[in-house]
Amino acid sequence: MAVRSTTISWATHPAVRLVLALVLGIVIWFYWGASLPELLPWLAAAEVLYLGANLWAARASTPGAHDAAGLLALGVVVLAGTTIAQQATESRRSEHLYHQGSIEFYRAVVDDYTVVRPNTYATTLRVSAVRVAGQWRHALGGVRVSVPRYEANAQEPRYGQVWLVRGAPTPAKAPLNPGEFDYRRYLGYHQIYHQQFVHPDQYRVLAVQPPNWLRYYSMQAAKHLEGVFRRYVTAKREFAIADALVLGLKDEVDSDTKQAYANTGTTHIMAVSGLQVGLLFGVLQLILGRFFGNTRGFRVWSAGVGLLVIWAYAFLTGLSASVLRAAVMFSFVAGARAVGRQSNMYNTLAVAAFCLLLYDPYLLVDVGFQLSFLAVLSIVYLQPRIAAWIDAQEWTARKIRPWQPRWQQKLLGAAGWALDAVWQAVALSLAAQVATFPLGLFYFHQFPLSFLLSNLVAVPLSSLALYVGLGLQAVAFLAEGAVRLTGLQALLCLPRSLGWVFEKLIWLFNEYIVWVGQAMPGALVTGIHLTPPQTWLLYLLIALLLAFVAWRRLVWLGAAALVLLVFSGSRVTAARAVATDKRLIIYSIPRRSALGLHDGASALIITPDSMPLNHTEQTYRVLPGLIERGNRQVRYVAGWPPQLAVRHLGQGGPVLLSWHGKRVAYVSQRLWKGQQPVPVDMVVLRRNARVWPEQLLATFGPRALVVFDSSCRSWYVERLSAALQKVGLRVHDVTAQGAVVQRVASAPMKEQVVLSN
Repeated sequence: MAVRSTTISWATHPAVRLVLALVLGIVIWFYWGASLPELLPWLAAAEVLYLGANLWAARASTPGAHDAAGLLALGVVVLAGTTIAQQATESRRSEHLYHQGSIEFYRAVVDDYTVVRPNTYATTLRVSAVRVAGQWRHALGGVRVSVPRYEANAQEPRYGQVWLVRGAPTPAKAPLNPGEFDYRRYLGYHQIYHQQFVHPDQYRVLAVQPPNWLRYYSMQAAKHLEGVFRRYVTAKREFAIADALVLGLKDEVDSDTKQAYANTGTTHIMAVSGLQVGLLFGVLQLILGRFFGNTRGFRVWSAGVGLLVIWAYAFLTGLSASVLRAAVMFSFVAGARAVGRQSNMYNTLAVAAFCLLLYDPYLLVDVGFQLSFLAVLSIVYLQPRIAAWIDAQEWTARKIRPWQPRWQQKLLGAAGWALDAVWQAVALSLAAQVATFPLGLFYFHQFPLSFLLSNLVAVPLSSLALYVGLGLQAVAFLAEGAVRLTGLQALLCLPRSLGWVFEKLIWLFNEYIVWVGQAMPGALVTGIHLTPPQTWLLYLLIALLLAFVAWRRLVWLGAAALVLLVFSGSRVTAARAVATDKRLIIYSIPRRSALGLHDGASALIITPDSMPLNHTEQTYRVLPGLIERGNRQVRYVAGWPPQLAVRHLGQGGPVLLSWHGKRVAYVSQRLWKGQQPVPVDMVVLRRNARVWPEQLLATFGPRALVVFDSSCRSWYVERLSAALQKVGLRVHDVTAQGAVVQRVASAPMKEQVVLSN
């Protein structure tokens, strides 16, 4: 069935123009905000200018006057976006922690969920006052704190607790290794610029004064509902997924399960967001329409019921950022349905995005925000067009003949309905992937080719599990209330039975996800690195191809081919640059020694202490840099590999390594008296090696850079650094300053990795 192509008229989509202008203004702040002056006066002047231009355009009879006034209005919105982002940046204010000097104590309130990690509790504090030089003063700022779980008197932080903390928070650290996730920037996007490791004896809980009582009671409600799942879902893994699926609480989900869902493109199932809210809203509207669709004012009151249910669900799940975003989005959709304008979905989504960005302009750089709106926009535009490629019901209807038995006709009709439902789900999944896969490559460096197979079964099963889980909450509430009134324990059979069904549903779709990952191990394409310009080029390519499909003009196809050529050229250029690049890296990994020898697309990661890096250390410390650089052949080695033929200078003495002309000495214990001079480029001190500055200078020469690797203690580094600098040696602490990256000059083709003799 052919689909008649339509164009999006800017005149009928004013909100789309406005949100694009607002986004442009916010992007300007992110890239060039540091050099901008205070923008509020400029915005006021621009608004006055616009009002004058609008009055002039209203009196003028030429169309150009109205166009000029419209362009000026968009310019004002762009400036407003930059101004709003500037005002939302707390670190600019004089009372921020950045400008307080030496802090002795500070008073703050717990302002976020507590993340339970293996060894620590992590949460966010919002500072209200600091004590500097014995004087208390007003202050503001966010601090990401970690509290050890297993120290004496350690307790899990609770939202709304007011803390008095001894000591000063430190500015968040930049990434320590090449390509490593920039946690400092991530925190900055949430108005958090400081971190602190707080021991239980460093703080005292003064009171409980939640900054938002609605959120406080919402979190309490979520914890109560979590308790219901603990009572009726007995299997540990299934309980963890139930908690994530229905309530969005993912602390209990183990790393292997998270990885299995990530490998199959179904991570969205474990987060309360647009999927769950959309399913709840859609089923509610379907039920109301089935039974009350012909009642007077149905469109208005059903939208009101939908909004009530959406926001009640958001409240019961803790009012997390993802569910709030989804609730706002569907609130605008419900409002559009109520006033009969649901056909203009682009405008509706643009208004929702505009309001959210006005509230918090930093949402623009939130991955969930980007993926949610792009997925919905893509579904709205592409899903009907993809679904129209195949009409399963029409195809099966053609197979029905008057002489066929009635059961056969009904069977064909049911088959057509089932095939159509499957194809609609396929079309929806394909439509969502078209707009989101470039972001998936950019942020996560992977693409699961099995997404269609996994989502086709897992999404319906998880949707059914969601409804059963919500039903379990309601039944448990009624049954437990009745037990308290009557004392009849037999009434708990119903929630226990429903809990068993809920657990088995979760087990079923979880086992299916695991099976897909095991049956298609090569379906996960990993190690893909896209730069921001390349990501924009991919989106431009998608837009041009969609334009060609819509308007059938070769100019769009030619432009798409040109963009594809530029994209391919950028990839080839990057690959050629890597092919001739050689670098030696001393990594910063807590309490570990790790050396990277990168030669073109190959990399050798060595741990001299003979203990291999664990999965977490590889994934978060080393792998991002390998992906960014394009290393395809990577080998991890514990201990010095035999092919390097390392030479030890005496028992427990230094190890000398020469790699493409770069000479490195590893010192783990001590330097013996009378050690012969060996000029090197770098000396790596490990495990608090017993060395003296003069001895290092005499043995390795004045050109050597002395590197303290992460196995050295802080007291050792602090004590020895000053002494080394006094004798003229350069020092570098990878724990505080990050990894050492040294480029190596290209060597002749015949030269291989060798050690000094």
